[in-house]
Amino acid sequence: MNLQAPNPMRASSRGSVLIIVLWVAFGLVSIALYFADSMSAELRASDNQVCGEAADQAIEGASRYVNFILTNDATNGVIPDLTQYKAAAVPVNDAEFWIIGRNPTGTSTDPYFSLIDEASKLNLNYAGTNVLLNLPNMTPDFAQAIVDWRNTNGPGLSSLNYSLLGYLPKSAPFETVDELRLVYGSDMDLLVGEDINQNGVLDENEVDANHNGQADPGLFEYCTVFTREPNMHSDGSMLTNVTDRAAIQALLQSQFGAARANQIMARFVIRVQGPRGERSTTRQVTVNNLLQFYLQSGMTSKEFEQIANSITVGNAPYTYGRVNINTASATVLSCLPGMDVGTAQQLVNYRNQNPNNLGSIAWIVDALGAGNTAVQSLAQGDYITTHSYQFTADIAALGPHGRGYRRTRFVFDLSTGTVRIVYRQDLSRLGWALGKTVRLAMLGNVPK
Repeated sequence: MNLQAPNPMRASSRGSVLIIVLWVAFGLVSIALYFADSMSAELRASDNQVCGEAADQAIEGASRYVNFILTNDATNGVIPDLTQYKAAAVPVNDAEFWIIGRNPTGTSTDPYFSLIDEASKLNLNYAGTNVLLNLPNMTPDFAQAIVDWRNTNGPGLSSLNYSLLGYLPKSAPFETVDELRLVYGSDMDLLVGEDINQNGVLDENEVDANHNGQADPGLFEYCTVFTREPNMHSDGSMLTNVTDRAAIQALLQSQFGAARANQIMARFVIRVQGPRGERSTTRQVTVNNLLQFYLQSGMTSKEFEQIANSITVGNAPYTYGRVNINTASATVLSCLPGMDVGTAQQLVNYRNQNPNNLGSIAWIVDALGAGNTAVQSLAQGDYITTHSYQFTADIAALGPHGRGYRRTRFVFDLSTGTVRIVYRQDLSRLGWALGKTVRLAMLGNVPK
């Protein structure tokens, strides 16, 4: 038999072809996997975009919902009752929204959901240094810098410092609380404190510097620029000016009858004894604010409550910068003239125990007494109210499957008689603000 030896060149050629085929196959598989992964990423990106757009639309729907609530339930400065509207996990098709509020007890470890009353804060355009100095971590220099920033008479004491920063004080009223970032001496510790995402609670990623278990906020939490109160009825007619003797007498008579009206009005006339041998004279008591009017009138708190929504001081269409003593925190109350931490907490305790006695500012006298130093100090200026016409709706939303997180803060103003959005800010950049419980629920792991 004639056997031929194997041809090494042919075997080498077949091996090379096999390697090339394997490489081509590997390349094709790699390309297929690459495109499959790219398409999967595109699908996830598209899904996330759809979820984000659904969340955006949920926020728009939420803003309309809040408009409806305020139009129907917040008339004449009354704060909407949380039992009359929904603020947590409100469905909008496949999306949901939450309105991030503040817990009035201040003890929650998860966010509280409600509207926020802007009148529960200090107005940066009207608070003096004596009030601002009582805010947490405030320094005399920064309090003066705030007043200097809004000073319409031109740059003041801080102008030399601002020149180093390349700009001058605004010399005009604050338009937003965020302008505090530009005031000389500001920093994020002072402005936001421990509550980095500004949701009112201490989240897992936030540092509890003083180890008190709570998120100690900064100035953003306690300040506003939006508070103003109309001095007119819903039909556009002016409220009764308590300095107009004839008008206030007519109002009192219509409410309490002629005899009681005369008793009240008599308290605004003081008899002044003249020198020996001369007749005594009378003078009218000057009234500069409603608390002073109430103290002088001798009315009971229930009587005053009957006319409180119908009276004002002055003839301007609006009054600015009052603090709502029905909703302000103890921290804000303690900043007002004559107040301290103990007195502020006394007021908070009183309103918690007497929720049906808060119809007018007269309750502060019931709580503290007419002769109390704080009451007498507050009667020297127009500082307090029980009406609110501006509300914050801090709306966070999730799209389908708990994805596409978005957050937008709105401020609604009712002072013109119709609901208007006067401020809008995207806060999505601050990260998750709905707390641990909502996050676990979205993951399908609701804690027992």
